[in-house]
Amino acid sequence: MEDFLHRIGAMAHDTDGKLRPTAAGLLMFGHEYEIVREFPHYFLDYQEHDRSATEDERWTDRFVSSSGDWSGNICDFYFRVYNRIAQDIKVPFKLEGTDRIDDTPLHKALREALANALIHADYYDRRSLVIQKWPDKIRIANPGAFRINVQEALVGGVSDPRNESLIKMFNLINVGERAGSGLPSIRTVWQEQGWQEPEIVESFNPDRTTLLLPLAANNVAAKSGGKSNSISEKRKNDILQYLTDTPEASSVQIADAVGLQISRTKMYLSELAASGAIVAEGSSRARKYRLMS
Repeated sequence: MEDFLHRIGAMAHDTDGKLRPTAAGLLMFGHEYEIVREFPHYFLDYQEHDRSATEDERWTDRFVSSSGDWSGNICDFYFRVYNRIAQDIKVPFKLEGTDRIDDTPLHKALREALANALIHADYYDRRSLVIQKWPDKIRIANPGAFRINVQEALVGGVSDPRNESLIKMFNLINVGERAGSGLPSIRTVWQEQGWQEPEIVESFNPDRTTLLLPLAANNVAAKSGGKSNSISEKRKNDILQYLTDTPEASSVQIADAVGLQISRTKMYLSELAASGAIVAEGSSRARKYRLMS
């Protein structure tokens, strides 16, 4: 067992030559009461809501890493959450020989999104990792900002992982991508489903990355949210107009100029960059936006 854990990066030799758990091994296989000794702010939270009418409504089901009735580590959390969100996915009947295939690209994309959050989270940060499921969307928020430009992550091919050993462990169960293709794959699957495109929002101080996965078709969203869609387009046009007059600006400057909250501004900036209307340059707090040449 120790040899196996050593080979996958869950254990390593200390200065005395003794095998000890690594930080990744502790997060992956430890108990919550052991993990918080190294990561004092470590907290995993899964919530289910039975309606989307009011997002502030109290959850209808929940489990957290500190409850004491399960290990609280990220390995068990991954499987518990995935089994909960996967049970609502309709599986088409498909045979491979005489065996029924119950796995679909959507299942794989959900596993990728969940693993990405757990792999790239900054567990030393003071914010918790929270996953919320509504009937028409899933929100995955993890502590820590992107280590590369968000638009590079959306295009794919560039990767700068925070936790290399965690990636290796998830790769061993065929989950997670090393080549920076996770987010583009998720977007492709959502497009094939005819659903609204996933949204990524970064916030800072403390750093946080939020992935919103709509589970509704575009035409359904347009029927129920026509007014909000027009407001969204107006806000985007305000941003584009500001960047026409101001060749380069930060998200804070843009938010102040158009009168929006910073989180909403970042969401619109991500959408505009994904559509090719603007370009994001720089990383994290030094990031600036300009119109596409």
